[in-house]
Amino acid sequence: MHQKTVYLETFGCQMNELDSELVQGQLEALGYRFTPDDTRADIVLYNTCSVREQAENKALSRVGIISQRKRDGADLILGVLGCMAERDGKDMIRRHPQIDLMCGPSELDRLPLLLDNVAKARASEQGQATLLDRVALAGSRSRRSTTLGAAEDSLELLDLSRAFSPDLNGKAAGRSAYVRITRGCNKFCTYCVVPHTRGAEVHRPPSEILAECRQLAEKGVLEVTLLGQTVNHYCYTHGTALSMEGRELAQVGPGLKAFRGGSTGTNAHTTSFADLLQRIHEEVPELQRIRFVTSYPRDFGDDILDVIAASPRICPYLHVPAQSGSNRMLKLMNRGYTVEEYLEFIDRAIKRVPDVSIAGDIIVGFPGETDEDFQATVNLLRQVPFKNNFIFKYSPRPGTVAIDRFEDDIPDPIKRERNNLLLAVQAEVSEAVHARWVGREVDVLVEQVSKRDQERPNRPLKSQEGDSGGVTLTAHGKALADHANGDATMGSVRHGTENPKASQDAGPVQLSGRTGGDLITFFNSPSGIDPGELIGTIQKVRVHESGVLSLSGTLQSQLPGTLATT
Repeated sequence: MHQKTVYLETFGCQMNELDSELVQGQLEALGYRFTPDDTRADIVLYNTCSVREQAENKALSRVGIISQRKRDGADLILGVLGCMAERDGKDMIRRHPQIDLMCGPSELDRLPLLLDNVAKARASEQGQATLLDRVALAGSRSRRSTTLGAAEDSLELLDLSRAFSPDLNGKAAGRSAYVRITRGCNKFCTYCVVPHTRGAEVHRPPSEILAECRQLAEKGVLEVTLLGQTVNHYCYTHGTALSMEGRELAQVGPGLKAFRGGSTGTNAHTTSFADLLQRIHEEVPELQRIRFVTSYPRDFGDDILDVIAASPRICPYLHVPAQSGSNRMLKLMNRGYTVEEYLEFIDRAIKRVPDVSIAGDIIVGFPGETDEDFQATVNLLRQVPFKNNFIFKYSPRPGTVAIDRFEDDIPDPIKRERNNLLLAVQAEVSEAVHARWVGREVDVLVEQVSKRDQERPNRPLKSQEGDSGGVTLTAHGKALADHANGDATMGSVRHGTENPKASQDAGPVQLSGRTGGDLITFFNSPSGIDPGELIGTIQKVRVHESGVLSLSGTLQSQLPGTLATT
C-alpha cells in the first residue's frame, strides 16, 4: 500500500502554528508521511488565517498554484484548513473547484475522515466525494457553543495526544513548544473574525494542560507558551456534572461578567489563570520558561502579576494589545476598556514586575479615525515602554461587524502614512527600552544561527532536512522584521526541519535567541565549538550593545562543560 505523503503550510498566528502541529501528529499516527517539498506530496494542506488580508492573499496564491498543477494533470489532494475555510464556507470550494476538502479550526479532529472520504471516492466509480463528505465546518450550529457540545467530540483530545518530537521541531531545536489552554473568543471586537471562525471560548481542564506540559518536558522542552485569544480569562470550575470516565471535560468560559473586579478569585472549586500559572511552575519544574499570549488589558488581576513576580521561571513578558490610543476608536472597535484603564493596568504591571517586557498591537486607519484620534495613539506609544508593537493598517475583513457597520473611509495613502509614522515612533520607544539592558547579564534561549550569518555568501551552512518533515516555525524575529518594513503580517510557516551548522573554519558564528522578556539577543559562538551544540540551550550573555529590535552581547560560558542547559 502506498504511504501517503503530506505537505502542510501554515499562515497566520501562533494558534495556527499549534493547530498544524496537532494535525501533523494526528496524521503521522495514522501512517501519513510529511515532506517539506510540495512537489513530492500526494496531499497538500494549507492552514489558513483570516485575520490579516496579506496572509489570506498568500494562501489564495498557493491554492491557485496547486489548482493549476491539478488542471495540468497532477494527481494530488488539495485541502484548505483553518479560518478561511470556516469563514468562506462551501462557497470557497465552488469558487475553487480544485479544492478537494475543507476543514474549519473547530473540526480538525475530522480531517482524517475527510481525507479517507476523498480517497475512497477517487478509488470508486463515483470519482468525487459529495460536498458533505468533503467539508467539516462549525457553521452556525457551532458545536463549541455549550459545555455539552464541547464534550461530544474529540477535538480537545488532539492537544493531549500530540506527537511532539524535539528532533523534528525546528523551534530552538525542539526546546520550545506551544500549549493551548483556551479555544475561541467571547469578546466580538468589531474588526475581528475570530469569534465567528473559532467559536465560543472553551477552557481545557487544568489536569490535561499539566499533563501536556509534563509530556513536553519529558521530551526535552525547556519553554512552553500558553496560548489563548484571552489567556487571562482562563477559568475552570471543577465538580461540574459533565465528565467522561472520570475525566474532566473542556467547558465554556463563564462570560465577561465573571471577571469584573479584576479576577475570578481563588477557591477550591475554581482554577483561575493565576492558579494555573502557579501550578505549572510548581508541578513541572523541568520547564525553565513559561510564557503566555495573548492578554486582555481589562480584567487582568493583581493575582496574576503577583504570581509572575514570585515565580522565577514565569517569563516577565506581556503581550497586551491596545489597538488604539483613542477612547472613541476603542468604543467603535468594541474593545471594552478605555485608554485610562489600559494605562492603569500598565502601571500596575510595572510596579509589581519591574523588569516586565510589554508588547502590543495597534490598528491604524480604522473607519472614522481622525487626525486627533491618530495623535492620541501616538501619545499612547510614547507613554508606554513597549518593546515592540505589531502595527497594522486596517483592512475590512469579511464576516466581521465592522465591514457591515462602518464605511472604510480612510484612504490607503493616509493609512500608509500613519502606519509609517507609528513605526518611526515605536522605533524610538523600542530603542530606549532595549538600551536599559546594556551592561546587564541576561539568560538567552538560543534559537538559531542568525539570519545575517545564514545569508553570508562566505559562510557555508548545512541544512539537515529529513523526509519525515517536522515543524519549522518562522522565527518571531522575522515577524518583527516584517512589521518594521511596513504593512505588518505574520508570514507563512513552512514545514520541514532546519538545523543549520556552520563550517568550523569560517570564524565566529553569530547566534540569536531570546531573553525571558522576549528580547532578541545576538552573540558570537566561541571558537572551537560547533554552534549547533548551543542551539536549544539557555546561555548567559552580557549585553554590551542595543538597537531598535535587539540586544548584542558576549557569551559568558566558554567551555562545553559549562554550557547551561537548564
